[in-house]
Amino acid sequence: QVQLVESGGGWVQPGDSLRLSCAASTNIFLLDVMAWYRQTPGKQRELVAAHPRVGSRNYADSVKGRFTISRDTAKNTAYLQMNSLKPEDTAVYYCKAERPVGTTTYTYWGQGTQVTVSS
Repeated sequence: QVQLVESGGGWVQPGDSLRLSCAASTNIFLLDVMAWYRQTPGKQRELVAAHPRVGSRNYADSVKGRFTISRDTAKNTAYLQMNSLKPEDTAVYYCKAERPVGTTTYTYWGQGTQVTVSS
């Protein structure tokens, strides 16, 4: 079992920056993918950014050039640096991790952290 704890959400004004953190209860080197998703009321959860252990990072078109995902193996933490925030970035942000065990991949989610962008 892997526990993920997000932090760093809050209320900011348009154009501001925030950094979200996702602390894992295991060595994140064991996690194939760490990713950030977001969800607003009445809508499906959508991928914001993904950071595979091997391979290229990928981003939703709506955040390319503004958001950066990173992984710090020493701290067992993934981050989402969000710059030039817009009101449409307002959502609950969730951290997701995938861990392969044999031929099975287990998926874990954090509890979410609220980001509100408003003037």
